[in-house]
Amino acid sequence: MTARIDHGVTSGTFSLDGGTWDVDNNVWVIGDDEECIIIDAPHDAAGIENVVKGRAVTAILLTHAHDDHIGAAVAMAFSTGAPIYLHSADRMLWDRVHEHAPDQELSNGDSLSVAGVTIQVLHTPGHSPGSCCFYVPELSTVFTGDTLFAGGPGATGRSFSDFDDIVDSITERLLTLPAATTVNTGHGDSTTIGAEAPNRQEWIDRGH
Repeated sequence: MTARIDHGVTSGTFSLDGGTWDVDNNVWVIGDDEECIIIDAPHDAAGIENVVKGRAVTAILLTHAHDDHIGAAVAMAFSTGAPIYLHSADRMLWDRVHEHAPDQELSNGDSLSVAGVTIQVLHTPGHSPGSCCFYVPELSTVFTGDTLFAGGPGATGRSFSDFDDIVDSITERLLTLPAATTVNTGHGDSTTIGAEAPNRQEWIDRGH
């Protein structure tokens, strides 16, 4: 069967550095009618299960470990039997939320397969030290979490984030992808690499 991307939205809060904000998070699921991989597990396991629709889940990939992206990860792992993948540089954020450890560590250059397509892991520090994006060449799509949005880089004003790092990550590992690549983000609307690339200098000027 042909792989496809299914999408949902869950709502909850994001808390860090003593503040709490209401947020809506995208849920992305890659697979076919039989199996799938979940990208991020925000807020509400039931909302994610509505996107999975009873398929076998082979992995839960986390773009980073801010609490709004991982809140339902352990519940989803227990209910589906799927391993949780997270970059080790975000473990300190994970440990603030969960006692159960992630099952696998993500590293730049890793790859996973589902429904006949390959998901390539791109380590993109900046929004957090362990932020990762997931590129699926066969679907001409990259899942960027909170690293790149429609309009520019993700936030870097909180603990464990760095503006120069996020610009370097986007420049070296995302803007080098084909211009037609769809950018599916952690929050809000999707965009394309081609739409965002011309604005790089504007981001830098704005960020400094």
